[in-house]
Amino acid sequence: MKPKLQLRDITMTFRARRGGEIIAVDNLSLDVAEREFITIVGPSGCGKSTLLRVVAGLVRPARGDVLLDGRHITGPGADRGMVFQSYTLFPWLTVQGNVEFGPRLKHMPAAERARLAREYIELVGLQGFERSYPKELSGGMMQRVAIARALANDPEVLLMDEPFGALDAQTRSIMQELLVTIWQRTPKTILFVTHDIDEALFLGDRVYIMTARPGRIKQVLDVHLPRPRTGELTTDPRFIEHKRAVLDAIKEESLKAIRLTSETE
Repeated sequence: MKPKLQLRDITMTFRARRGGEIIAVDNLSLDVAEREFITIVGPSGCGKSTLLRVVAGLVRPARGDVLLDGRHITGPGADRGMVFQSYTLFPWLTVQGNVEFGPRLKHMPAAERARLAREYIELVGLQGFERSYPKELSGGMMQRVAIARALANDPEVLLMDEPFGALDAQTRSIMQELLVTIWQRTPKTILFVTHDIDEALFLGDRVYIMTARPGRIKQVLDVHLPRPRTGELTTDPRFIEHKRAVLDAIKEESLKAIRLTSETE
């Protein structure tokens, strides 16, 4: 079966402040199947977030191709939704208004977009907060609105860049379980970047481990853990075995990243 999303030989470069060129991502390829939940981990500065922005069409790679259902991605599109770590809500809009924003741009009739917004607000557990503004919400609630807003656009692929990174541990755990529930109810393909190994294993069907800069795929780990998953899974011997394997791979690359940083300072 042909992959839903294909990254082929992606290379991403930046201009260095002192001149020359920095290779952020180098000759990276990966495939994502329909409805698959892929997580990506790696040391700081390895190009994880850059990779998501390439898939979103927000930046163009120096070389390589991104294909969605065999079509080349050349820029942003409604077939891909992005959720960032920061709370990128419109502060002047209510929860309902934020979730309706995408459908409004598509000129969806008012009654239909209101119904759609209510559906996704309920899906993320925020019914009763439709008229609230972002400043009246907690961090976890704002991220739920951001997820609802992305889903209301009905993207085929959901790109998530450390969306729970700023949350406290308890809220983060709740959001992880909520995201798994949403993913199981909606036919979405998800590409999720995180620094948290437990999170990567809890959420993912497969974990891609990246090298220190320049970012390449060092290892791919198939997560052989049953679904649905709950917090108790983290004490399962199979989970611990997977975690040890990822930790070993990440530690080696993190040491490389530290050496690389010290050499360039």
